Amino acid sequence: MKKMLVALAAACVLGTGAMAQDNRIDQVRPDAPELALPGDDAIGVRTIDLVHADQIDIVNVEAGKDHPRYDRPLTVEVWYPAEGDAVGGTYEGVFLRDGVTQVSLKGRAVRDAAPKKAEAGAWPLVVISHGYPGNRFLLSHLAENLATKGYVVASIDHTDSTYNDQNKFGSTLVNRSLDQIFVLSEMARLSGDASSFLSGLVDASNAGLVGYSMGGYGAVITAGGGVTQASVDYAWGAPDGTLGIHLAGSDSHAALPDARYKAAIAFAPWGMERGFWDAEGLKGIEIPMFFVAGSVDDVSGYEKGVKAIYEGAVNADRYLLTFDKANHNAAAPMPAPAESWTVSEKLGRAPFDHYADPVWDTVRMNNIAQHFATAFLGKHLKGDTAMDAYLDLVEKAEDGVWAVNEDKSLKPEHTYWKGFGDRTAKGLSLMHATPAE
Repeated sequence: MKKMLVALAAACVLGTGAMAQDNRIDQVRPDAPELALPGDDAIGVRTIDLVHADQIDIVNVEAGKDHPRYDRPLTVEVWYPAEGDAVGGTYEGVFLRDGVTQVSLKGRAVRDAAPKKAEAGAWPLVVISHGYPGNRFLLSHLAENLATKGYVVASIDHTDSTYNDQNKFGSTLVNRSLDQIFVLSEMARLSGDASSFLSGLVDASNAGLVGYSMGGYGAVITAGGGVTQASVDYAWGAPDGTLGIHLAGSDSHAALPDARYKAAIAFAPWGMERGFWDAEGLKGIEIPMFFVAGSVDDVSGYEKGVKAIYEGAVNADRYLLTFDKANHNAAAPMPAPAESWTVSEKLGRAPFDHYADPVWDTVRMNNIAQHFATAFLGKHLKGDTAMDAYLDLVEKAEDGVWAVNEDKSLKPEHTYWKGFGDRTAKGLSLMHATPAE
């Protein structure tokens, strides 16, 4: 208990308004749920460059012609448990939504810190996939938080899909899931490479996937959700039928899901309202999924969007966390950097709205996401049965009853969401469904 109180005090200091002006990604509000607190490990961070050889060059595909191929570059930020107890570092040259402005972010990770070996085996892997456009730092707050809890986290800069490299949408449609699988394999390779700093560090056979928006779209496909023929044929989509590799029922898509991915979290996954999946395609999802959505998401949709994916994934154990009245940015993007408050000449508006929500505070949403990611991944990647209590909740938080004795023990009638303080789960709901018989 003493250790937890010390961690909470330190985290709250990092989350003060003064520190927030430094573009901190590691803020923790005093009312954050229990599992949002950083873990016990110091963390390091390094940048690696990968090359996915001999891929279809979707951007330059022309109908009726042979599809050109190229070696696809991917930059990946890797967070990992580190030796020692040093805390604090800066991420330099991070692009904002306009693809022009570069800023510095501050967090807990120490650049190039010495990796810490797991006491037994290796650390589970989490792969993070941003939206369109986005970059590898958009969910860095979650990446750091998970790394402090004994995970290696690899966040991808998806080529053709970043703020300063935004190209044709068809590339994102085809490549997003392929990138997610490739980075998983590369992390496994590097863990087996004696010359790599990742040598012996990563258990890629025990991996989780986190995706936001188009990253969530990719996560649905990677988890087994094959797309419709209609989406393959969209004139505005991937050119010359190239999305067909993800077609539900095709041999290529049947071979895509990788058994090393044990669970996935999808924030605001895009595509359902645009007809990318139907009931048959979603039946292909069999790994546990945790969906996160805003109830008024006007990009991915809610009732006919994210919630419909949740309902259609009938062969998966799945959850749907909903932020009432939140929009597309629910819980995924980092707090808006101070520079994003200024109107961008390129965009003609302030990039602030790319990160923020009109109703919900971003840090509050980030903390809630960190809490549930810790519980969900702890359950499925670490086999921690203590995490079940943080997921087995009354559906609507407002229906929970706060009933606590003076000695802080719980009364029999207490049904408030575990890990949340009194009144702090307002506006949230968590649905849960098990695989169809």
